[in-house]
Amino acid sequence: MNKIVDHLEYLYSLERRGIKVGLEHTYQLLDQIGNPQQSFKSIHVAGTNGKGSTCANLASILKNANYTVGLYTSPHLVHFNERIRVNGLPI
Repeated sequence: MNKIVDHLEYLYSLERRGIKVGLEHTYQLLDQIGNPQQSFKSIHVAGTNGKGSTCANLASILKNANYTVGLYTSPHLVHFNERIRVNGLPI
């Protein structure tokens, strides 16, 4: 079977099993792969309303200023991989 389909099926299975809440596993994974998040600048947008439009506008502004822009949004509309975009293109 297609590797992407296998990975997506695994991700969807997590919703059925439940996920342990917390960031401990995330921190462990980041440590194991050398903390790549510390090698680039990022903007984290949080709040109740307007995150999607704020991020879309900010991504557009930064891309037009010749920055490489990675954008994660959730939930996806059609396909899971549209949640993560680099310079406007889904991964």
